[in-house]
Amino acid sequence: MYKDRVVLCGASAYEQKYYFNEDFASLPQSVQDELHIMCVLYTEEIGGVLTLEFDEDGNLQFQTEALEADAMFDEIGSVLRIKDLRNKKRELLESLETYYRVFFLGEDVGE
Repeated sequence: MYKDRVVLCGASAYEQKYYFNEDFASLPQSVQDELHIMCVLYTEEIGGVLTLEFDEDGNLQFQTEALEADAMFDEIGSVLRIKDLRNKKRELLESLETYYRVFFLGEDVGE
């Protein structure tokens, strides 16, 4: 069912919208809220589009895009902000990867 990249959520500074993949609706509301806040704050601060996607191995990737004509997109700030998010939200991101591997890829991730 899930072989390539699967988008978990994303936000766009251009459309001022947030997207959450309803396939993940069983995640606790607090996790959904934290993802929402994280994505929207990123796009408010940096600009462009941010999506969180699972790759085929179940690793959560931060994907960014910006319009070529977008002079306001902060490319250096983007790299630094993602690094900061990965550090501050490490436990959440690792839990999401485990959740995806178990419930979507059917892996056994026993202790």
